[in-house]
Amino acid sequence: MPGVGVRTGARILLEVGDASSFATPGHLAAYAGLAPVMRRSGTSIRGEHPSRSGNKNLKRAFFLAAFAALKDPASRAYNDRKRAEGKRHNAALICLARRRCDVLYAMLRDGTTYQSGRPVTPIAA
Repeated sequence: MPGVGVRTGARILLEVGDASSFATPGHLAAYAGLAPVMRRSGTSIRGEHPSRSGNKNLKRAFFLAAFAALKDPASRAYNDRKRAEGKRHNAALICLARRRCDVLYAMLRDGTTYQSGRPVTPIAA
C-alpha cells in the first residue's frame, strides 16, 4: 500500500493483528479513532467531530501513512476532492486515513495484496 513502510506496516499489524476481532471496517476505524463521533447532551446534538479516543499508536500510524501516500495519484486525487468539499488539510488527511483503514481491513479479511486500480487477487496459501 503506498505510504506504508516497514515500520508503519509493522506498527499497524502489531495493533490490528489479522483483523478477526473486528466485525466491520467501521469497528476497526472506531478502534483506531478515525471514525467521527457525534457529541450529544440531552436533546442537544452538536454534529460530527473527530474522535479523541481510540488507539493513539494506530491512529498515528494511519495518519502518517496517509500523509506519505499523498505522492500516490489516487490518494492525491481523493485528498484534493475532500479539500474541494471545504475540508481543511488535517480533516482531509483523516478522511484519507479512514479510507485506507477500510482498504486494509478488506485486504486482511480477504487475504489479498494491494493493487492500485486493478481487481484484487487472492494470496495463495
